[in-house]
Amino acid sequence: MKLTVGLGSVDEYIRFSEAGADEFFCGYVPYSWTQKYDTMMPLNRREVLCSNVQLGAFSELEILSSMIRDYQRPVHLTFNSLFYLPEQYPEIAKIMKACMCLGFQSYIIADPALILYLREHNIDCEIHLSGETGEVNSRMVDFFQQFSLKRVIFHRKNNFDDMKAVIDAEKSHGGLRSRTEFEAFVLNEMCQFAGAFCNSFHCDELGHLCRVSYWLEPLRESCGDSSLRQLHPSPPAASPQTSLPHTPDLPDGYLCGATGCGLCALYRLREIGITHLKLVGRGNYNDYMEQDIRILRRALTLLEQSTSEEDFKDTLRRTLFSYKCSKVCYYL
Repeated sequence: MKLTVGLGSVDEYIRFSEAGADEFFCGYVPYSWTQKYDTMMPLNRREVLCSNVQLGAFSELEILSSMIRDYQRPVHLTFNSLFYLPEQYPEIAKIMKACMCLGFQSYIIADPALILYLREHNIDCEIHLSGETGEVNSRMVDFFQQFSLKRVIFHRKNNFDDMKAVIDAEKSHGGLRSRTEFEAFVLNEMCQFAGAFCNSFHCDELGHLCRVSYWLEPLRESCGDSSLRQLHPSPPAASPQTSLPHTPDLPDGYLCGATGCGLCALYRLREIGITHLKLVGRGNYNDYMEQDIRILRRALTLLEQSTSEEDFKDTLRRTLFSYKCSKVCYYL
């Protein structure tokens, strides 16, 4: 399995490559787009200017393309909005053509209409179906394969059985489809929302909804009528259960997987046919990201040396989690 890492700036590319990243994904939003559409019509749902979350200048892409030639770690560009205005599709196509001239051939796309537009206009790029697209099942992937997908990215809420069913269905078709790549989340940014159903603007001006404290309670019967169920939105008076993990008081403030971890699931992910692991972290502290990459690379080494799932989990816990486990699991 290969390690796909979020890239927030050009400066991180060499550092993260040397730490063990196999490839990257990053956003590119030209300032001309920001001037014209502001944050209300985002290009990739990361309209952030005050920190290193995406690239904003074509010159940065030029620098990055030269680094890619040296380090041979590909970068996939994200166009992750769920939809665009009709007049925006030609603009996006123009941006992508300019990027392709620099060697950027693969794009993470969520909007089905954009995928259709690109194919109808003979833009021969590699398409990674974004996890932001929505529910992923074998019939959905079967439909999108008319556009020749290079990779399917599972969203945060898919379980092992869901992913295995999709992968098995693709392999059963044979040919090029049997070589479709599959990517799953493994570290950071676990969220109560599936991307397709998140209505938050990820921008400088507004707080992200995923950072707002919330409580979870089971639905339960009300008034003795099993057909009537109510949700209690108010947290209990004692020991409220917030879903947002807080980083423990460790010496350097770092805890691997503090906001989402799937390391213990690596054995199962490999068994069901996952080919790429997503390490999210655009805008995260560079030191933390580097540690994440090194730990995940070490975990993959332990996976190769393990004889069984239990052997892998036991070695992982003793070797990498002897200090602390975040207990914020992507895959229970």
